[in-house]
Amino acid sequence: MLKRVASIVLFAALVAAAYDPNLDEPRFTTNRKSAVTLALPEERDSFVFAVFGDRTGGPPEGLSVLEQAVADVNLLHPDLVMTVGDLIQGYNDTPQWLAQKDDYKRIMARLKSPWFPVSGNHDIYWRGDGPKPAGEHESNYEQHFGPLWYAFEHKDAWFIALHSDESNPQTGEKNFNKPECQRMSDEQYSWLAQTLETAKQAKHVFLFLHHPRWLKKNYGEDWERVHELLKRAGNVTAVFAGHIHHMRWDGKRDGIEYFTLATVGGDQSGLVPAAGYLHQYSLVTVRDGRIDVAAYPVGGAIDPRAITGEIVDQTTQLAREFSPQLKGALAFTAERAVEGRIEVELRNPSARSIEVQLAPESDDSRWNVTPDHAHLTLKPGASARATLRCTRPPSELDASFRMLELSVHVDYLAENARIPLPRRLLALPFELQSVPAPAATREERVLALDGADDHLALPDAQLALPDGPFTLEGWVRAERFKARQGVICKTEQSEFGIFANHGEPEFTLNLGGKYVTARSDKKLAAKTWTHLAGVFDGENVRLYVDGVEVASRKGKGSRKRNALPLVIGGDVGSDGAANSLLEGALDEVRISSVARYAAGESFKPAKRFESDAQTLLLLHMDAPSGPWCFDHSPKHAHALVRGGAAVREP
Repeated sequence: MLKRVASIVLFAALVAAAYDPNLDEPRFTTNRKSAVTLALPEERDSFVFAVFGDRTGGPPEGLSVLEQAVADVNLLHPDLVMTVGDLIQGYNDTPQWLAQKDDYKRIMARLKSPWFPVSGNHDIYWRGDGPKPAGEHESNYEQHFGPLWYAFEHKDAWFIALHSDESNPQTGEKNFNKPECQRMSDEQYSWLAQTLETAKQAKHVFLFLHHPRWLKKNYGEDWERVHELLKRAGNVTAVFAGHIHHMRWDGKRDGIEYFTLATVGGDQSGLVPAAGYLHQYSLVTVRDGRIDVAAYPVGGAIDPRAITGEIVDQTTQLAREFSPQLKGALAFTAERAVEGRIEVELRNPSARSIEVQLAPESDDSRWNVTPDHAHLTLKPGASARATLRCTRPPSELDASFRMLELSVHVDYLAENARIPLPRRLLALPFELQSVPAPAATREERVLALDGADDHLALPDAQLALPDGPFTLEGWVRAERFKARQGVICKTEQSEFGIFANHGEPEFTLNLGGKYVTARSDKKLAAKTWTHLAGVFDGENVRLYVDGVEVASRKGKGSRKRNALPLVIGGDVGSDGAANSLLEGALDEVRISSVARYAAGESFKPAKRFESDAQTLLLLHMDAPSGPWCFDHSPKHAHALVRGGAAVREP
């Protein structure tokens, strides 16, 4: 007992000490007691600077990329911005050079932070009629951008800009592909050594140049003596370069990190964006004894002050209420050609204008659509209509047949911004009665599913299940059961579904806004064919496994509806996408507008169901008909095959 009292007293003392008003009072205050001590950040000076990569070598549109980078960095407001050369297109005579200089400086003048240039080959190399000027464009550069090399101090750190396109001292040639043209002059080398001596008390020294000479090859071996100079200084933290138009980190050598930047508007192949082939800028956070470097894609910064309540409300309304209506349907002719007209009806529910782009898409090149795209501007509350004429020549419904879809892009036109909504992809409607039946097969087939993206999707409008009694059933064989395992479902706070979570089967039905679930805790065997049936007779919700009633719950009322598709082989989310997908196989899926099995009844499930007047869906899974799994019920409510779901032998 005494030990317990002592522990309580000790705990109380710790609580009081955690927020002792005499401890660090100016930095932390509360009138609450807690056992948790919140660690305060260190009060050391730190700062951030940005680095821009090459602007040149790309199309004139690259200037807009530079403009976006400036807008991005203004949101971050670093202490300063460095560049690593190739500011203008260059390789020209003085009049063109001056015009391009004006374009670059006009954009960079919008920066809220001071910026510092570094020379690159595009800024220096001269091309034109007549003899080359001495130093080519070096004099123009120093007159309009700044010294070819220089250094400055900021917050106990030194920044050094180098010139990596000096001339060959014997020939005067400038060429970044020749090692003899890529040596640092004695003049610049001596200046660098003197500057490092001046900066010897600094906590950090950063170097910036255009060519990453440490990569050697065409640059030769001259950087080795420069690196030894940096190494002897003992406080050089990092070197930054550009030119190669993709990011690269060459590690830390003798305590010095080597970074190469990609582009901010320069020629960009985009070969492997995730591996640094992209337009980007870097932010460097400087602290005592360390730096943190992060690269940001141009355009990735968002101004939170631009996301006003009005914009949020209006774009939210637009995203939720903008719903293109497709009128008409495509139909197969007797020769299995396809033709039809689809009318796309649009309405703008927002209080500002929107722009809509419509573009038909298909992986099947045999489709022909007129027009091949459409652009429409809709004022607030306005409606518009576009007509698409769609044809496809006669051909078999083979594995190469693909659906025709409509891509819908919407831009909300705010006062000072264009805000794109996520792209929508709408399948154009078909007259399903015209879908030809697949050829008969002698062999038994089943639908194989991989558990990743394979499933069948039946649009809500095709199901047409009335209120009242119904039966949902099918044969299932799972390779394994997931923690949340859909089998045949349409549930989303509504409707119905058969699940087998952890292998425990259940049939659930939303009646009057509340789920009624018949569930069995007896697990299904994996890799074994099992017949599951869910029955609602108007008074009870019942579950059958292999013809035996295993669970029943009382329930009555109207079924709560949704407009989501029925997912065969999984469940459906609020966005209509399939989830909780089955790895295994399905066969003989049937939905009937009648309670086919009575309470307490045991029966032998048929291996192949027959269709009758109460059958709303019957999928034998014998063979596909193009992108559809053929429905043998009178409704012809063919389900779309999604992912890589395929018919195969059981």
